[in-house]
Amino acid sequence: MFTGLVQAVGRVAAIEQQPGGGARLKIGSELADEVRSGESVMVNGVCLTAIDPSDSSLGADLSKETLARTTLGGLELGAEVNLELPLMVGGRLGGHVVQGHVDGVGVVIEMREDGLGRDLKFATPPDLLRYVVDKGSVTVDGVSLTATAVDQEGFWVSLVPETLQRTTFAGAQPGTRVNLEVDVIAKYVEKLVEGR
Repeated sequence: MFTGLVQAVGRVAAIEQQPGGGARLKIGSELADEVRSGESVMVNGVCLTAIDPSDSSLGADLSKETLARTTLGGLELGAEVNLELPLMVGGRLGGHVVQGHVDGVGVVIEMREDGLGRDLKFATPPDLLRYVVDKGSVTVDGVSLTATAVDQEGFWVSLVPETLQRTTFAGAQPGTRVNLEVDVIAKYVEKLVEGR
């Protein structure tokens, strides 16, 4: 389990296509020295299993499913990625409950400066948008955010300077694709209500 509070921004050091359609990703980050092989790490909102970590980098294998469902297949060498290690028992849940199970992909469609911060609007697939509510939690590229407005196209978020500095959102532009994970509690509530 994660919280959506990014701990570091890493950089893609290598992407190797694997037989059968998967890929191996290598990410450079100072966070790598805190990870052991087999442990989980969240990369742009995707929970992956770390392999071959060193003091300065870690690897992860990407299945065909991960490549098809997320934006990780479109990463290029040198691209920045948001990183988070799993929540430790007894740690603070400063964001919200994030699984690292991407539900779909959204796209930045509008951007406006707002004082020191920036507002972004994400086009969202309708099957996911139904779980996004005004002032509710949503995970975008691994970052726990609050939807500030929701309409039939998608939702807006307001990014404060701290978020822009600590995540990859400083470089987001219209057309940027992002991984989306909706609030898991909303999905469970829907399932329970449907079962009545």
